[in-house]
Parts: sequence; structure tokens; C-alpha cells
Amino acid sequence: MKPKKQFKANLVTLSVLCAFSSFSSVADENEQAQVQKEIEEVVATASRLKGSASAVIEERKNQAFVADIMGAEQISRTGDSDAASALRRVTGLSLVNDKFIYVRGLGERYSSVRLNGASVPSPDLTRSVIPLDIFPSSIIESLSVQKAYSPNMPAAFGGGDVNIRTKSIPDDRVFKVDIGASYKDTNDEGYTYEGGSDDWLGTDDGTRAMPGTVRAALNRYVNGLSDISIRNIRDIESKVLGEDIGQEAAVALNKDLIKALPRDYGLQEESLNPDFGIKAVYGDRFDDVLGFGGSLGFLASVAYDNEWSNSNEFGAVLSSADAAKAAQCSTKTFACYSAKNEKQTTKNNIKLNTALNLGYKLDGHELTATYMKLRDTEDEASVAIYQEPSKSLSIDDGQVQRSHTTSFEERELDILQVRGQHNLTWSILDGVGVDWHYTDSTATTEIPGELEITVRDEYQDGQYQRTFYNGSLGGNPYLYRFVDMEDQVENWGVNVNKVFYFDGSDIELSGGGYFIEKARDYRTDFFNYRFAQTQQVELAQSEDDALNIGSFFSNDSTVDNTDVELLFQEPTADDYLAAQMIDAYFGAFDYTINNNWRLSGGVRYEDFRQVALAFSRSAFDPALLEDKLSSEAIEQATVMEDDYFGSLSMTYSQESYQVRFGYGNTVVRPDLRELTPVQYQDPLTDYRTLGNPYLESSYLDNFDTRVEFYLDNGDNYSIGAFYKDIDSPIEALLTESDGRFTLQFDNADNAVVYGIEAEWMTELSADMLGGAFFTSGNLTVSDSEVTILESQRGDLTNLKRRMTGHSKYVANVQLNYDSHNGNHQASVIYNVFGDRILAAGVNNFDDAYEQPINSLDLVYSYYPNFNSTITFKVKNLLGQDFEVEQNDVLIRQKEMPTEISLDFSYEF
Repeated sequence: MKPKKQFKANLVTLSVLCAFSSFSSVADENEQAQVQKEIEEVVATASRLKGSASAVIEERKNQAFVADIMGAEQISRTGDSDAASALRRVTGLSLVNDKFIYVRGLGERYSSVRLNGASVPSPDLTRSVIPLDIFPSSIIESLSVQKAYSPNMPAAFGGGDVNIRTKSIPDDRVFKVDIGASYKDTNDEGYTYEGGSDDWLGTDDGTRAMPGTVRAALNRYVNGLSDISIRNIRDIESKVLGEDIGQEAAVALNKDLIKALPRDYGLQEESLNPDFGIKAVYGDRFDDVLGFGGSLGFLASVAYDNEWSNSNEFGAVLSSADAAKAAQCSTKTFACYSAKNEKQTTKNNIKLNTALNLGYKLDGHELTATYMKLRDTEDEASVAIYQEPSKSLSIDDGQVQRSHTTSFEERELDILQVRGQHNLTWSILDGVGVDWHYTDSTATTEIPGELEITVRDEYQDGQYQRTFYNGSLGGNPYLYRFVDMEDQVENWGVNVNKVFYFDGSDIELSGGGYFIEKARDYRTDFFNYRFAQTQQVELAQSEDDALNIGSFFSNDSTVDNTDVELLFQEPTADDYLAAQMIDAYFGAFDYTINNNWRLSGGVRYEDFRQVALAFSRSAFDPALLEDKLSSEAIEQATVMEDDYFGSLSMTYSQESYQVRFGYGNTVVRPDLRELTPVQYQDPLTDYRTLGNPYLESSYLDNFDTRVEFYLDNGDNYSIGAFYKDIDSPIEALLTESDGRFTLQFDNADNAVVYGIEAEWMTELSADMLGGAFFTSGNLTVSDSEVTILESQRGDLTNLKRRMTGHSKYVANVQLNYDSHNGNHQASVIYNVFGDRILAAGVNNFDDAYEQPINSLDLVYSYYPNFNSTITFKVKNLLGQDFEVEQNDVLIRQKEMPTEISLDFSYEF
């Protein structure tokens, strides 16, 4: 009998999983160890001259399917500090929000990310794809982007698959330390507030966390009932005690909860510290340390970065499509805006990453154990001024809306991975290769406390007078949010292969499986101050004092003397439990004839099961667990699919060129967040977003062709084309209600994506300025069209348009210099992408397009001796801002800094 698989989760999540039947096996397509060996050999023998750009050419030539490889040396040359910024240099890739990669102009849902061939969870609250800026470049051996599907990789494949391959144990002892600092031209001053003592480590010390007394009150007054209002407290306490406790006692109990919450969030405007970071890597290898041969090694690394970013932001809503005149809107007045929001945001990012690799090699066998803890914390403080004349909210009307937000978001990814590679020599198993891995990873995201304050500023004759709040205004003047998400993923697999040799040909047969178990628990709680209708609170009499409104209620006497009560402000459904299981098996072949013709392909079978259940704490009673998670409820929220996915690739090779053709049919499945009818604010679009439990998977037919040229002097060129036909693509569709926009996911009818891409690396001069120049780069030109059914129109303006997030072109160009004496190295790096739809237009407005950003970076490295390196970088020399236009009018803008940095590294 096959053993049952078990999720590692709490009692509630385990109950969700009871609807799943499961199968077990071992599996994976992990070919990384051999790949890393090849890269290491190439890098070791290459000179610095063009070495960084050509080190991985051999691996790309030997790939059976279309792929692009970026090695550690290339990443070092471009000066990129993390995986996200490095990947935007790869052909056809563009970077969104400094975190997510769009492959061939497609959104992040069409990109999958793996770590050493394994699936790991995302600590991002709004995306299933891992934010790639969480992986520091110091742990990366290479980045592999496969753009043509092969059966040994997950079938959830759209634009491409990014495999982050971490550094293995070293050949010799290595000890390297890197320190650096940087300055951003937007960071002269910013907002700060009093946090906790451990903020510099990227973790809250309890300063912001929900107090135990408030948690106890939620369990006592809320579960299965309504809220913690004074009336509700009085009713419940009176029932428990058997007599009425009275209004005064109920008020006191409610105000005790207010006093228990963190209330010292006043802002200060001050100079920001420069960014700084430190990285250290130490490793060694020992031969025959266990007494029976083999090599034992380790590699340990730690990286710490403390970064500040300050930006002025602008957002607006057009009054009408006909009134949208660029000249009228250039001054950001109300000539054609019905509302606008001007905001200053300061963020402090702490990244603390540790990794430890242990490895053992003996007679064709290799074992590697890896542990990583990646922490990325964002501490935000912002002030926004909102104006909407139709609601008498403008400086001319005498009042504007002021919003202060303080938020501390801790994101952490823990990964434990064990991998093995074995070349067997036993009898009939002689020549059989076995690769396997087991990965256990947990992503957590916590917002221990977020406070959003929304009040009014009063103006007279255009001059600020005071900041106040009147109970008759309603709304959510003081809104607290506490968030806790845990995502657990177990992933294991095996790949078995053997090569059979014939006269003039050989064939490699391989097969195996790949298994994923995923469980997610997402909880959020909201609290709100409610003031009496007649209560007016005078918060500030000057603009300087207005910054301190977050601390107005920090004094207990202020709470006692104000007619205010605390409410539990819970939406209908804002929490959810979800689980996912995938059992996959594949078989593949790789047939080579006369070292010229190569035919590769195979079939993959995947059994996919997923369930997502939304609920609200105010309607959820742990005692009713069985009723809430009944088999009927689970069945309604469950997606179960199984299918076969095939691929075929043909390659014709000569010494100086290769021609490739490929086909694959794949799937893109909806994310857990997209399937759950829970509302959240999307940070990319800034729209209220709602999941859809009726989403269906999208099936793709992918066609690729590419010609690659390799010259004797190391120059290389390639040109290719691709075409994708997508059935029922998942698109974010806009609707409008009460002047507010909502994004909701739905399946469109169909979509197509097609384009061409070119790549080159060529030497420009054999001898100039005491060295050599060479250029490398790539260009992708493409188009797409998505068709939306009339029945899905809603408030949409266009039923046919480009796919959301698709750019018609992406270009990367590098001009590189290497001195002959090896002491100097420099690169000028240019990147640009075409405009892309950020959000579809509604109510006769055109689609909103994110505008192209021309990015120009400079990196110079000086090697005074064999052990040390000094690197000077300037990023975003052109200083272009992030902008979004609708009807050719600016509706969103965000400052993008020019950054100057200096790093020093020393290898002992």
C-alpha cells in the first residue's frame, strides 16, 4: 500500500486537506549539479576579457531546449545586487516593481521561479510568484531562464521558467568580505517614527504587535458574534455574570482595549542615513576527512543591507475622456482631474540573509544539504493629501483629506534542501544517473501592526489652519490592521537517466516524478475608532504638529476624555485557508545523430488538486470547525485537474551555428489568492482587488525557433521567434461602483502572443585605451491580443486589447571595457521596455499604460591586487520617473532615484 502524504499545518488546514486523496513517490528533474560543474570549469579557465559574458555559452549550446543562462561573473559585471535586477539583463525579460520578472512581455503569472529545481513559496501577500529581490547575488551561481517547455519541469509554464542556482561548495578555501554604501538623490529627508529596538534586524520586538488583552477580547466577544463595541461588551458580560454591568463599566472595558493598542505613531521629518550593507562568504573543502576517500566541503554566507527610499507620488482620476487634454493637465490641476492624491512615502528596507551549504563527493556520488533564511522587511511611513472637489474636498473649498500610514511588514523565507546526484556503476545499473532532491520551505509574512489615519485639514485663503476630525464625517479615522500569513511547501522528486550508444548516434532516456504539497493560512484583523456624532477632535494647529497625529491618543487621559469606542472592523470574508497538491510523472528522450541532429521531447502527467476557503473571524467559531469545513463546502471550493503535457524540440548543429525548433503544450493555473473571494489592495495597480472562486486554468500552445551563431573569437549571435496561443487567459478586469474601482480576475476568451528576439556579444576593438571593448545585449519585439467576451464586458471600454503587462519591445545593451593588465573593468548598461497596460480602461476611458523607463547604469571596478576589488556604480543616470498615462494624460507618477554606490571587497 502506498503511504499517505501529510501536510505540515495546523488543525484547521489539515481539516481542509481531508478532501484530497494522495499518492506518494519520489521525483525531480534536478540536473543542477552537472550544470554547475560545467559552469565552474568554464569560469576557471576564462580570462576577464569577455569572460564574464561568454562563461555560460557552452551550457546554453548544450541545452536541448531554448534557454538563456546568466552566470555569477556576468551578474558581478553589471553590479546587480539581487536576482531581480540581474534578470532584467536577459533577453525578453523586464522588471516590474523591482521584484517581479515579465518574460516576453507577459505578466508575472506566466513566469515560474524555482530554487535549484525546487518550488518554494512566496512571502508576498499579493503574488504567488516569489519576489526575486529577496535573493542576494552573493549566493547565486547562475540564473537559468528556460523559454521552451521540457517535460522535466512543472507544466505550469507560460513565458518562461527561472531557475535560481545557488553556489555549491568551493574547490579551495574562500573567505571574502564585501562592504558598501550608497546615496540616493531623493533621500535627503524623509518620514520616520518611533519603532522598536529590533527594527534594524528587520523584526518587531512587540512594540507594534496586537496585545494579549486584545486577542483575549476577540476570543471572548467576537467569534461567532459581531464586534467589541460597548453595546456588545455590555450584553456578553451581563449574560456571563447574570446581571447588567452597566454602561459605565462597558465603556471602561472598551477603552482599556484602546489603551492596550500601540498608539505612539507620530511622524518626524528628518535626514535619512545613507544605505549600507555588508556581505561575507567563507568556505573550504577537505579531502579524505572521513578516512575512506572523497571530499567534504562547506560554504557559509551572510548578507545584511539597510536601505532607505523616499519618493513623492502622484495619483489622479480623470474627470472625463473628452476633457483629457495633456496641456491642461501638465500642472496637475483640476482642469481634467476629478480627484487627485499627492503622497510622500519613506521606506526602510532591511534584508538579512544567511545560507549554509554542506557537500560530500565520493566516486561519482554527490550529496548537498542547504539551509537558507531570507528576511526582507519593509517599514513604511507616508503622508497623503487627497482632494475631490465634487465632495467639497479641495484647498479652494477649505478642506482636504489627510492620510497618515505607518506599516511594518516582515517577510521571511526558510528553506531546507537536500540534493543528491549519483552515477551508478553496479552491474546492470552501470551508466544509470540518478538525481533527487527534497525541499521543505516556509514563507511567512507578518504585519504586526499597521495604522492608517484619515482626517481633515482646514484651509483659509489657501493657507493651512488646523487638522481635525468630526464624528459626523464617518469613515475609518483610525484604522488598525494586523496580518499573519504562513505558506508551507514540501517538494521532492527524482530523475533517472541512462544513455545508450549506437553506431553514429546515441539516445538518453530519462524519467521520474515531481511532487508538491502546499498549505496556506492567512489571517487579518481590523480595528477602528468610532467617535460620537457630536465629538470633534482638534488634532493639530500647525503643519508641523499635524505630522504627530499618530500619537494624539498616546496619552491615556486623552482616551478617557474623548467620546470614542473601539470596533472590530471585519469585512464579510477576509481570512482564508488553502491547500494544493501536485503529483507529476514524466518520461523523456534525447536522441543525437552524427553529432549534428538532436531530437528531444517527452510527456508529463500532472494530477493537480487545490482548495481555498474564505471566512471571517466574526462568523467563525472554532467549535463549529466540522460544519464550516464540511465535505460539501470543501467540494465547492476545490479544483481538481489531471492532464498530459507534451513537448518536442529539434536541433541541427554545426561547429559555428545551431538551429532550434520547439513545441510544448502547458498550463497556467490561477493562484490561491486569485481563487479566494477575499478583498485586498494590489500594490502594483493600487486598486481594490477581489478573487474569483470560478476561475479556470489557461492552456497554452507554445512554439519557438532560434538560430545561434558561435564564432572562433568568442563572439556569438542569435535570433529567434516565438508564438503562443492561450485558451481562457486569466485577466484582471475593472469594474466601477460608487466612484471606486475594483479589479476582479476572470477568464477571457483567448489570447495570442508572438514576437522575435535577438542577442549578441561581439568584440569592438583588439586594442584601445590599453584594453579591449566589447558589446553585448538583446532586443525583443513582440505583440499580443486578448479577446474578452461581451458577457464579461462589465464597465470595460475595450474587448480587444494587448494583454495586461505586455510590452511591445524590451532592449538591453551593454558596452564593456577590460584592461589588458586586468586592473580595470567598466560597463555602461542601458535597459528599456515598451509601454504596457497596468489596468484596463472602464467607462469609455482608454487603458492605463505604464510608460517606458530608459534606464542607464554605469559600473566601474578597480582591482588594485589579486585579493581586493573596489566597485563604483551609478544607477538610473537619466533619472526617469515611473509614470502611468490614460488618454495621453498623466494619472500616476512616482520618483525614481539616481543612486551612487561604492563597494569594497577583500578575499583573504
